[in-house]
Amino acid sequence: MTSPKALPARAQAVIIGGGVIGTSVAYHLTKLGVTDVVLVEQGQLSSGTTWHAAGLVGQLRASEGMTRLVQYSTALYSELENETGLSAGYKQCGGVTVARTEDRMVQLRRTAANAEAFDLQCELLTPAQALDHYPVMRVDDLVGAIWLPADGKANPTDLTFALAKGARTRGCRIVEKTRVLDVLLADGAVTGVRTGAGDIEAEIVVNCAGQWAKQVGAMAGVNVPLHSAEHFYVVSEKIDGVHPDLPILRDPDGYTYFKEEVGGLVIGGFEPEAKPWVSPDAIPYPFEFQLLDEDWEHFEILMNSALLRIPALETTGIKKFYNGPESFTPDNQFILGEAPECRNFFVGAGFNSVGIATAGGAGRALAEWIVNGAPTTDLTGVDIRRFAPFNGNNRWLHDRVAEVLGIHYEIPWPNREMKTARPFRRSPVHHLLDAAGANFGSRMGWERANFFAPPGEEPVIDYSWGKPNWLDWSAAEQASTRTGVTVFDQTSFSKYLLVGGDAEAALQWLCTADVGVEVGRSVYTGMLNARGTYESDVTVTRTGQDEYLIVSSAATTERDKDHIRSQIRRRWPDGANAHLVDVTSAYAVFGVMGPRSREVLSALTDADLSDAAFPFGTSRQISLGYATVRATRITYVGELGWELYVPAEFAVGVYEDLLAAGQRHGVARGGYYAIESLRLEKGYRAFGRELTPSENPVEAGLLFACKLKTDIAFLGRDAVERARTEGPRRRLVSFRVDSPEPMLWGGELILRDGAVAGQATSAAWGQTVGAAVGLAYLRSGDGAVVDPDWVRSGSYQINVGGALYPITVSLRPLYDPTGDRVR
Repeated sequence: MTSPKALPARAQAVIIGGGVIGTSVAYHLTKLGVTDVVLVEQGQLSSGTTWHAAGLVGQLRASEGMTRLVQYSTALYSELENETGLSAGYKQCGGVTVARTEDRMVQLRRTAANAEAFDLQCELLTPAQALDHYPVMRVDDLVGAIWLPADGKANPTDLTFALAKGARTRGCRIVEKTRVLDVLLADGAVTGVRTGAGDIEAEIVVNCAGQWAKQVGAMAGVNVPLHSAEHFYVVSEKIDGVHPDLPILRDPDGYTYFKEEVGGLVIGGFEPEAKPWVSPDAIPYPFEFQLLDEDWEHFEILMNSALLRIPALETTGIKKFYNGPESFTPDNQFILGEAPECRNFFVGAGFNSVGIATAGGAGRALAEWIVNGAPTTDLTGVDIRRFAPFNGNNRWLHDRVAEVLGIHYEIPWPNREMKTARPFRRSPVHHLLDAAGANFGSRMGWERANFFAPPGEEPVIDYSWGKPNWLDWSAAEQASTRTGVTVFDQTSFSKYLLVGGDAEAALQWLCTADVGVEVGRSVYTGMLNARGTYESDVTVTRTGQDEYLIVSSAATTERDKDHIRSQIRRRWPDGANAHLVDVTSAYAVFGVMGPRSREVLSALTDADLSDAAFPFGTSRQISLGYATVRATRITYVGELGWELYVPAEFAVGVYEDLLAAGQRHGVARGGYYAIESLRLEKGYRAFGRELTPSENPVEAGLLFACKLKTDIAFLGRDAVERARTEGPRRRLVSFRVDSPEPMLWGGELILRDGAVAGQATSAAWGQTVGAAVGLAYLRSGDGAVVDPDWVRSGSYQINVGGALYPITVSLRPLYDPTGDRVR
């Protein structure tokens, strides 16, 4: 290793942190040809949170993208010794996950279906078969299990040193015992780092500082929402029957996992309520190869479960108690990417106890992002831009992390909502929704009504894989929207103004659709990357000659702003007269939807709302009661309706007026669960599910929203035209279940003529069609073009928790395919 005295004056890239993530980024940067790299570690390699990691490597994840990422990790770990001469201590031993309850078994059946969709080996087991794989456990209380033969385990320190050697061999310099004191900046970009041994000039800085990443981010004005929690495991003495080839055992109903180590067992877990550690700003230094005090009382819930599952532990001693702090994010997903606040400052942190499993793939993904200037795969779920500055509040993080650690092994219920550190952001009419019996979910911190309970009923969710307790209430909201009128609070929409003389030119480059429209017109459009796949899905309204209102989903505020600004900067490096302003919190949004919406609004305004005077896609300022609002005729539910953009100070009055005027028309309040059902019946897409950086407009069936008949250039146009010429290898379709019995939630496996053909990207109960409905990408097994004839010629089934149901697939919307209802 390089000594601090030999610290180089400059490098192309500086990586902060010598744990498994930092060394993986260094390894992959050098492999991609960026060899002028310096890795700076304040202690010794692996001395932070890496060294006390349990080293579990489970391949199957909730999404295909994350599964592929871990699959790459395992392949890399198997090959490192041949390349570097150092073993990663990786062993493929398989994994058994057991179920104590039928609800857990449903989850495992869904997991097995995911494995089939991702072409990953997985086998459902009876308790007796599980015992064959893991003879030292008790099984008389089990319902069943699954076997994942590709699971394995690695030695965290060995893996870190192997990655470090691979990086160093290709030119990376590793400097230990050197602390980064500051990040140097100029004109909104990094210029280097200041260390205790001197400054290093650099074009790129990568923050892989583990639980110190929040502190390091603050040096650059970057928000890295992390908080440490105490994390426990113990190591037992030797146990008869425990050998090096024993699989990993997970008992999530007991919050525990077990891994062989030197003839004994590592016994760890994720207790339901964790112990947050010190504030991220107060982590001690130095803190090298250190542990916290033992806490047997807090570990008791895990130990009791372990004694139940492994009877031999009753007479086996404990060699070591490990209490090592580890950092967690607010949503249980790790953080990757270039920070929106500072150019060329990248972050890889917050791995939530999956750092060993994901280090290889995450390091490669971040290195590719650095080298290519953009992600090469869909990293939406872990993108740093999913968080806003308010997510960095330490008190909020402290309360949230106590829940986050525990959900690792909680049943991943559909639509599960976080309970802690709420309520957070509230719309101006939150109190009115609350008084009306709303059950609230959370998106980007916004409290949003999921559904409304009728008088006398508690607005709570009884989580279930089947039809939930709230379904009838949401179904009534759907029916009201289809037959009468419903008011939705959609304030959580992201809302931006793009202003300036170059606003039109900028949006023409950013948007797939032609936004060169007259003032007062709205355009639905995608925003793509250079690969021709989706970065956002928005509505653009021209509100002035040099002003546009852009409306996007609640979750994508920071991502959208960064994408728009960075692409304008790249397109016009000398500067463009186009300036983005976030006005999300300045306006409430109320959706007034249904065939009687025109009557309700007409009672409050003198504006002519007829189809001739106010056609679909029109947006105008109108008087509404005492207020003046922007009314945009548009819909996400497939009915006649308007979205009202109301200055926040007028929101309460407008909402009260809408409900009062709607009484004679049977007005209802509606929540987001109803919106989800209604949009799926209509086949409307959602960013993050149907539209991601993995899909293009050809596959998504959205060429109508691309200006390919014009000669106007837009970002990703060449890639879209190639995709159209080549034909789609998968195609988005609507579907409905032929039986009204099952409830669907999304992610279910779809079979065509008995073979795997895709997964539901979204699914919900469709009250109008009387069955569960959804959207899915279908693919052929041989990678051939998926044309309409291929889609129509198949016979389809869907796997719902292990049971197969016939479904009807359609290339057109299930509801109102001609669009008459919106008029």
